[in-house]
Amino acid sequence: MQKWRCIVCDYIYDPAEGDPDGGIDPGTPFESLPDDWVCPLCSAGKDEFERI
Repeated sequence: MQKWRCIVCDYIYDPAEGDPDGGIDPGTPFESLPDDWVCPLCSAGKDEFERI
C-alpha cells in the first residue's frame, strides 16, 4: 500500500499501521480515511498530503 506524507510537518501515513490513536485500523488505505481525518501531529487536512 502507498504511503502518504504531510507536506506541513512531514508525518508519514503508513496504511499498514493506520492511525490507532485516531481510530483508523491498520490496513486502511489513505483514500478510505474519513474526509474529516487530520494529521495526528499538526492537524492538517487530507488535502495537505502527497503520495510518496
